[in-house]
Amino acid sequence: MRRARLAETHPTGPRVTDATLSSDPEQNRLNANLFCVAAMMVWAVGFPMVAQLLPVMSPLALTAARLALGALSLLFFWLALEGAGTLARAPWRRGMLIGMIGFGAGAYLMVVAQSLTDGVTVAITSSALPIIGIGLECLLDGRRLTLALVAGLALSLMGGLVTYANGIGHLHVGLGAGAVLLSTGLYCWASRETVKGLPGLSPLGQTAITLAGASLATATAYGITALWFGTGVDTAAFDWRHMGYLALYGFGSLAVSQMLWIIGVGRLGVGIASLHINAAPFYVMLLFALGGAGWNPVQLLGALIVGAGVLIAQGRGRST
Repeated sequence: MRRARLAETHPTGPRVTDATLSSDPEQNRLNANLFCVAAMMVWAVGFPMVAQLLPVMSPLALTAARLALGALSLLFFWLALEGAGTLARAPWRRGMLIGMIGFGAGAYLMVVAQSLTDGVTVAITSSALPIIGIGLECLLDGRRLTLALVAGLALSLMGGLVTYANGIGHLHVGLGAGAVLLSTGLYCWASRETVKGLPGLSPLGQTAITLAGASLATATAYGITALWFGTGVDTAAFDWRHMGYLALYGFGSLAVSQMLWIIGVGRLGVGIASLHINAAPFYVMLLFALGGAGWNPVQLLGALIVGAGVLIAQGRGRST
């Protein structure tokens, strides 16, 4: 109920409503979990795209292009659906600062990590997100660390590890894993700040304004480095296929997944929502399997364990 009231009125903008909310709390919780599942599935699409783009683009060039595409598309839809007045009243300074620090730096570090390791390594190392998310809620929001929450967290981590270990092998450690952990921490903080610090905006507005900040930060960094070290793009090898990959990576994997994720975080809290990330290795492997790689039913078992962990963590004793 408290999150629903936050979305109704705010001095910086008009009344914001969410058509997917119902009077049934259980239905709302189910919808929120479905948003998180969808967000993780769409996010997972980005890993194969990165694998195709990194040979012809540097991590910073790729991050800047991706964020620019995602931000511009969401700003366009935000303007078209909610009008110029809403954009004029929005808290741009705070929203863009959150995006610059959390989503901008976090997105760059995630691409760096995949350039040093591989997509599934990045996905499994991101399993630290629930720990960070729940830790932030306990520290800043007064969440109680219940037995159900600990059990759900343990199950979700176990499911991710089962999926990963059976599909790929040994976890890469070192700079790549460290970059993922730092990226995950920044992303988790920014997700919480987005829903807590921008309550007067719709999920579309929250996502658009923070991605605009992230885009500005990475575009500035890219422009400065390009003057000194070159564009970081192999223009001779970059063709229409890479343009398609970049469009999918920027609009689909970023813009759509980010908005779905913010909706889920706004309903469930960043701690519970982040448990869903442990199913990401399964989604990544599923995409590679559809592309011709091998398939193993144990991967499905890992995803089901993650799902069980998410359900248990949302059982009795939950506090917001």
